Amino acid sequence: MLATGTTVIRYPSFCNDSLAAVRIAETLGARISATDDIITVQAGPGPVYPVTLHCGESGLALRMFAPVASLINPYVTITGEGSLTRRPVSMITDALSQLGLTVVTNDGFLPMKLMGRIGGRRAHIDGGSGSQLLTGLLMALPLLNSDSEITVENLKSKPYISLTLQLLSEFGISVENHDFKRFFIPGNQVYKAHEYTVEGDWSGAAFLLVAGAIAGDVTVSNLNLNSMQADRAIMRALNDAGCRPTENATGLNCTKSELRAFTFDATDCPDLFPPLAALASFCKGVSRIKGVSRLANKESNRALAITEVLGALNISAHVEGDEMFIEGGGIRGAVVSSHNDHRIAMMAAVMTLGGRGEVTITGAEAVGKSFPDFFNVLTGLGATVI
Repeated sequence: MLATGTTVIRYPSFCNDSLAAVRIAETLGARISATDDIITVQAGPGPVYPVTLHCGESGLALRMFAPVASLINPYVTITGEGSLTRRPVSMITDALSQLGLTVVTNDGFLPMKLMGRIGGRRAHIDGGSGSQLLTGLLMALPLLNSDSEITVENLKSKPYISLTLQLLSEFGISVENHDFKRFFIPGNQVYKAHEYTVEGDWSGAAFLLVAGAIAGDVTVSNLNLNSMQADRAIMRALNDAGCRPTENATGLNCTKSELRAFTFDATDCPDLFPPLAALASFCKGVSRIKGVSRLANKESNRALAITEVLGALNISAHVEGDEMFIEGGGIRGAVVSSHNDHRIAMMAAVMTLGGRGEVTITGAEAVGKSFPDFFNVLTGLGATVI
């Protein structure tokens, strides 16, 4: 959207979050067309009249597009639905206010109105709740007519910022990273349109690899083993638990293994918590997963949702401070709620594969947020899904 010319994106996702990004880009002036495996994006003049950007339930779209949109249009309202309306936006409003925007919210929640254009040159942000706003700032600020600087304290999810910087570089943008604490962004840069191939998604693949480790033999193709994606760390957890993922001619393979308890720090990759919880449920002993503080403002209160679902499936789990303790055991049939959280729905489904009895997941359609074909993939692997 920010690049002059036409960009071709190969192998995009068409999940709900991605479709929200497409709608926002179109509202901001981009001309977008799509086929089964290609999205074509042409930059276009942004509207000068007030616009409303609908983020659906995408927290990434909210935090990333807020600074980007303010470059293009001085009259932006951002809305969302479902769990996104219950997520605080104070981190966004604080940063954008430092950069010269007037921001009005609904008592710290959506809808959020942005008035003016980014004009400030320096901002200080707290990265303790994640990296997504920093990603948006790093995307927007290179287009200013002067240099900018962002200082960050307590940054979490650093691998996602490495991924952002890699992406910016591929589009011709340079940013100086000083130990993830200070970012210097030269102004007057130009995004260069080109063809981009999207990597396979380690976040979705993590559930499938865990399914192989606990229930059978699964090979996942099109994964970059050298990826900067944070959730590639599932490889380390699988190895620590006693599963040995192997690379073959078709992809990365996991087979059913004798699993042992493991300890893992998910602070920088909190989206791994649900597949890690599923894995721990089949490990002999008590596994410890750190990073519970990162789970509060997800699609659900994810720590509470995980322990509730595990309990219903006969697995003992509890939280102490920033750690979750999970004792492996036998899965039993039950009716559980997804808590309208895509990753909780996938966690419950994967756990069912290694247990006994039928499990009913209410709100299972939540998987559409990130992995619309998830249940079709499970069916293709031999699971019975009704």
